[in-house]
Amino acid sequence: MIAIDTLLDWGATYKKVDLGETIFREGTEGRFYYQLLSGSVRWVNINEDGREFIQYIIEPGECFGELTMFENTVYAASAIANKESVLLRLHKASFIQLLKENPCIHFSFTKMMAQRLRDRFLFLNEVACHSPEHRIEALFNVLKKTSKGICPKCNMIKLTRQQVANMTGLRVETVIRTIRDLENRGILSIERGKVFCGTYD
Repeated sequence: MIAIDTLLDWGATYKKVDLGETIFREGTEGRFYYQLLSGSVRWVNINEDGREFIQYIIEPGECFGELTMFENTVYAASAIANKESVLLRLHKASFIQLLKENPCIHFSFTKMMAQRLRDRFLFLNEVACHSPEHRIEALFNVLKKTSKGICPKCNMIKLTRQQVANMTGLRVETVIRTIRDLENRGILSIERGKVFCGTYD
């Protein structure tokens, strides 16, 4: 999102996190801008029963925790490492000053946030009050259009069944059954446990 050298020049530091490590928790004060260099991070809300709802999966080159940089609020969700990951973090005050002194970066950053918000609205509209089949098809369509969580060469879904459940608000048993039904209808295929989405859009 922002050049690594630029972040380092402004005082960003490297941080290594382990699988399952919480980077920040929902409801805590937002103090840093984060940018993922390697690995994978999920941005989630966790209910009282400990069940996760995945808002977004961060891939290398993407940022997270940025919303709190623009207002004095707490993090709206928790960030948890899906695997061993390396990230850069920049203190809030330095991040804001960086944007003020670099209008082109500021504009690109604002455009990225607007796109994320638009994609989220479209996805929530698709999954609200719809059947499990519709929810999962909608999710896979979003993955294809954004090239996130899916192999661009073979259309293999890189999410686990549990992650699909956590992103659609379904039970994992429902996801497993629905994926099988979608395979029977020829909408997707399953090979050696891997799910490959079809050509629908």
